[in-house]
Amino acid sequence: MHEAVPRLFEDVSHALLHKRVRDIASGVEGELMAVVREDVSDTPVRERWVRLAYVRGPSGREISTAVANIEAV
Repeated sequence: MHEAVPRLFEDVSHALLHKRVRDIASGVEGELMAVVREDVSDTPVRERWVRLAYVRGPSGREISTAVANIEAV
């Protein structure tokens, strides 16, 4: 049986936090709710971390995208 690797994350400060932004990948505009550094490793031996931005769109649903895809509106 394959054991799941626990997902770890930590909050990251960002200049656009709680401001209106656009995700250039999807075109969604909304408020930047959080930026996190998340462990997406597939094994505990080799860590792999990514920085994700969480944007709350007009529907109230949050999407995640790469931090590099965020721009101020």
